[in-house]
Amino acid sequence: MFKKVLIANRGEIALRIICACKELDVRTVVIYSEADRNSLPVRFADEAICIGPPQLALSYLNIPAVISAAEIANVDAVHPGYGLLAENANFAEVCETSGIKFIGPPPEITRLMGEKEKARAAMKRAGVPILPGSEGILASDGEAIEWARQVGYPVIVKASAGGGGRGMRIVRSEEELPALFTQAQAEAAGAFGNGDLYMEKYVERPRHIEFQILADQHGKVVSLGERECSIQRRHQKLLEESPSTQVTPELRDQIGAILCKALTDIGYMNAGTIEFLIDQDRRLHFIEMNTRIQVEHPVTEMVTDVDLVKSQIMIAAGSPMDEVLHGPIVHRGHAIECRINAEHPEKFTPSAGKITAFHPPGGTGVRVDTAAYAEGIIPPYYDSLIAKLIVRGKDRDEAVSRMARALEMFIVEGIYTTIPLHRRILADPDFRAGKIDTGFIERFLAAGKEKSA
Repeated sequence: MFKKVLIANRGEIALRIICACKELDVRTVVIYSEADRNSLPVRFADEAICIGPPQLALSYLNIPAVISAAEIANVDAVHPGYGLLAENANFAEVCETSGIKFIGPPPEITRLMGEKEKARAAMKRAGVPILPGSEGILASDGEAIEWARQVGYPVIVKASAGGGGRGMRIVRSEEELPALFTQAQAEAAGAFGNGDLYMEKYVERPRHIEFQILADQHGKVVSLGERECSIQRRHQKLLEESPSTQVTPELRDQIGAILCKALTDIGYMNAGTIEFLIDQDRRLHFIEMNTRIQVEHPVTEMVTDVDLVKSQIMIAAGSPMDEVLHGPIVHRGHAIECRINAEHPEKFTPSAGKITAFHPPGGTGVRVDTAAYAEGIIPPYYDSLIAKLIVRGKDRDEAVSRMARALEMFIVEGIYTTIPLHRRILADPDFRAGKIDTGFIERFLAAGKEKSA
């Protein structure tokens, strides 16, 4: 096992990694910007090193500064968390070159899965179900038109190097394709420095399903089941749950087996998430893979009792899967996670400032992952996520009821948060009935505006 790990992240995920390391008797070093000097990760880590001013490019995304901190602290490994440098293959390579273990997959696998079209091709070769679409990068809008005629409208063009909905356009007719293609290309180039696009068949009213996997360094890959991530706004997830009401035990086992074989074939290691769209006929279609721990990983932890972050660290240290899991994976009950963001619940504008009161809920089956606290400052420079509220119930009905009361008891004052939005979602009849898809939030918000008009 490692003696000391550097945490190349901030906020709640940095604190989450500190907790996992403490339970493994591993010392921690956290990096921080000047804006995070008074953060809880800085307080609870064994060591803390300031690496720069608040701006991301000058601190958390500054690879030379991060590596210098790791070398000064003489760490064995770096845990990147999620976001920031977590899926940066160059950072992983620099870590390995510097003799520091990167807690994640090999750089070449991160690079392969980061290029969406190449990842799609690799998964297709491995037998993972994918959507009909273009073979390779689209050279021009003319080639896009030819592929769209083969695939059939509607189609969606996507940035090969991107994510988060940027560089993505839904195309419903040939007439609008050239303009939308140009828009997507420009957006992708601006966001990712790469304007390459590919095309897939667009699925109407799909649900977003993702499978959590773990892979050790000895060729063993296991699937921990799926999460439902359909409640999202502009491709940003708001609420996740497990299991999905659309995935049968038979489908779960079938897809899990296919994924385990596929990831064994490509030599995957550590934690990863494979994302799918599921259509109204319960057919799954691969869309991308995230080569890191996910924001919503606690949902899977709650229903499997597997600590995914500790698993990541143990796998990176060379532990075989039998030592990591201590037995077969068993799913129990139903879990839901609400992402609590520092945003106006209706305008969705960021809300930085001082938290004047902070009271997280508790009780049976309730978990709160957060680095926020009363009198703490939410800086304006970073992602707006301030807490994750997770609950588990014996079934979905109990989990929904438990989440509703936990949201009611979650007090955050001094800034706006999305807690009121989540309370309205939990009360919605369609949500309670499980009638959801990726367009749920748009319809939900539109209906709310009509009522208030």
